[in-house]
Amino acid sequence: MTATRLLLAIASVLCLITLIGCADQKQTMIDKGYPLGYIEGFDDGCHSGKKAGGNMFEEFKKDVDRFDSDKQYAQGWSDAFRQCETEQESLDRQVRMSIEQQQLYEARKNNELQKQYHLESQVFKDVDTESLKALEK
Repeated sequence: MTATRLLLAIASVLCLITLIGCADQKQTMIDKGYPLGYIEGFDDGCHSGKKAGGNMFEEFKKDVDRFDSDKQYAQGWSDAFRQCETEQESLDRQVRMSIEQQQLYEARKNNELQKQYHLESQVFKDVDTESLKALEK
């Protein structure tokens, strides 16, 4: 699997997990009794934090008027922004490390093939192959 395919596969899985996670997180917060304003702010802040952390599938979401007037929304947004930005940066590091490990594996494999080719060419370097041509006929 090439690094590009690996990156696309990981990005697709992360996108799916994000969509499922948001729905589960919202319901969990409702079940735990968080105020609706906090939950809605948390949801917007999390999307914004993921975008700031480098997720190209997210968008910045912030109701500025509500942020300025609703303390629960503002607190939820701020809490989630920091948390989700950090989580996204961590995921990005993990993806980069996975790609680098894959590239190292492929480079090692290529080096082994080059060594084998070199050894094989050294073995046959002084062999007279002219007499072998008669066998081709």
